[in-house]
Amino acid sequence: MSSVLYDAQGPRAKRRNIVFTVVFLVALAALLWWVFSTLKDKGQLEWSLWEPFFTGTEAWSTYIWPGLQNTLKAAVLAVLIAMPLGAALGIARLSDHAWIRVPAGIVVEFFRAIPVLVLMIFGLALFAEYTDVSSDDRPLYAVVTGLVLYNASVLAEIVRAGILSLPKGQSEAAMAIGLRKGQLMRGILLPQAVTAMLPAIVSQLVVIVKDTALGGAVLTFPELLASANTMSGYYGANVIASFTVVAVIFIALNFALTSFAGWLEARLRRSKKSTGAVVGAEDVDDLNAGEVGGTRKTGADR
Repeated sequence: MSSVLYDAQGPRAKRRNIVFTVVFLVALAALLWWVFSTLKDKGQLEWSLWEPFFTGTEAWSTYIWPGLQNTLKAAVLAVLIAMPLGAALGIARLSDHAWIRVPAGIVVEFFRAIPVLVLMIFGLALFAEYTDVSSDDRPLYAVVTGLVLYNASVLAEIVRAGILSLPKGQSEAAMAIGLRKGQLMRGILLPQAVTAMLPAIVSQLVVIVKDTALGGAVLTFPELLASANTMSGYYGANVIASFTVVAVIFIALNFALTSFAGWLEARLRRSKKSTGAVVGAEDVDDLNAGEVGGTRKTGADR
């Protein structure tokens, strides 16, 4: 079937696509076989290297679970702080007042341009020099600080782009019936923009979870990936096994987060489908009356 954006394939195109698919599958199978053979020759598939993850709980309770807890703690704290901060900065960048819009833009562009690892290192030095935070807690504080500063600026741009992506006619219609800028943002633009922004927001949340590993690599933060290094040394240099288990955990965690976001987005879209009702003049009066604390005018009053 042809459409405006897609032309139906002819016989030659179909044969060509089948050939390309077969070649790709053969190449992929060859690559997987080469990886398997190399690991086997190096002794990385020996059962003794994988046994700690399947026959006991020591590896999980001593290394993996504490590391996962620290990863989730840092990610959750960063999300809880970065999301409202990013939303506030994104809305501030849309302000009609330059004294609000310009400083918000400077903050967003400044922290968005700095690598998150630099922000973490700066945060560690800041907490060590000017605060009484203990040396054991500084890595966590530094990781959360870096994640918040960077991701709040990125989320601010996501919020701003989501609001600007909505049809301009909605804002014009809302102002035409007497709604103020705050009412327009809270009641019309933000509820619609949340649904449009959700995939990008979830992608950024996945980035937050993964970026906690930077703290383990540089700041000695005992997160999940850092636990794999200690674990592989304790169990006889089973590096491949340890990092494979950790990678699977990261994949499962981020897949669960993405799946939940997809379900939430679908639910929000279903709940916001129009009922087909027409807004009448009395409904507009209700909005204005509620704002000024008065009562709705009746037909006789008009």
